[in-house]
Amino acid sequence: MGSEPGRTDPANAGSGGRVSAVIRATRPLLLALTAVLTLAACGDASSSAKVSGGLSSATLPKGCAAADGSSARKDKFDSAPPMCLQDGKQYIATIETTGGTLHVLMRPDIAPNTVNSFVNLARYHYFDGTTCRRAIRNFVVQCGDPTATGHGGPGYEFPDELSKIEPYRIGSVAMANSGADTNGSQFFIITGDDGAALPARYTLFGIVDDNDLGVVATLDGMSNTQDGPPLQPIDISKVTIDER
Repeated sequence: MGSEPGRTDPANAGSGGRVSAVIRATRPLLLALTAVLTLAACGDASSSAKVSGGLSSATLPKGCAAADGSSARKDKFDSAPPMCLQDGKQYIATIETTGGTLHVLMRPDIAPNTVNSFVNLARYHYFDGTTCRRAIRNFVVQCGDPTATGHGGPGYEFPDELSKIEPYRIGSVAMANSGADTNGSQFFIITGDDGAALPARYTLFGIVDDNDLGVVATLDGMSNTQDGPPLQPIDISKVTIDER
C-alpha cells in the first residue's frame, strides 16, 4: 500500500476475485488507480433517467421479479435477467441502512443493463439483510455481497457500460468488479473526494438524491480510515424499487 491517502481499491468478489489493486495518490485528492479488482460510480442526476429500449407492456418476461415486490427471496440465478424495465418509467431505489435511508435515482439512460440487473435483484430481495463489507473514509462504501466475504454474487456476470459514463461525484453509485466485464451484484457508493477521483472504469448506474447526502456523510463517518470493514457496522435492511 502506498503512503496516505493511498487506498487498496474495493473489489467485487462476485466473480471470485481478490483485491490486488492499489490506488496511489498523485496529490491529496487525486488518486491514480492501478486496479485488477475495484469499484465504479455514477453520473449526474440532471440527465433524464427514463428507460430507453425497455418494455412497453406491463407483462414482464419470465425471469423478472414482480414489480410490486411480492416475489419470494432469491439468492442465486442461472443467468442475467431479461429486460424487465418499462418504457417511459423512472426507477428510484430506496436503500435502508443502519446509517440512514438513501434514495437513489437509477440511470438506465446511461447503463440500462446494469439498472435492469440491480432492479431485478432488489425486487427479489437479494440485498435485504446484507452487510456492507468494506467502507473506506473519504472514498467509498461497498455493498451488495450477501456473503459479506467479497466473493458473493448472483451467479451471473454482465459487461461494463461505460460509453455514456458521466463524472463520478460524492453520492454516485457504481458497480464493483474484478476486472473488465465482470459485474455481478456488488456496488459502491462514493462517500468522499478520493472516490470521486476514481478512473472511469466502473459502471455508473445511480446517484443519491441531494437531500440524502447527509446520510452519505454519516456512512463516511462510520467508515474505516484504512481499507477494511467499517468501524461501525453498515447493514442494509432492505432495498425497494419505486417505479414512476
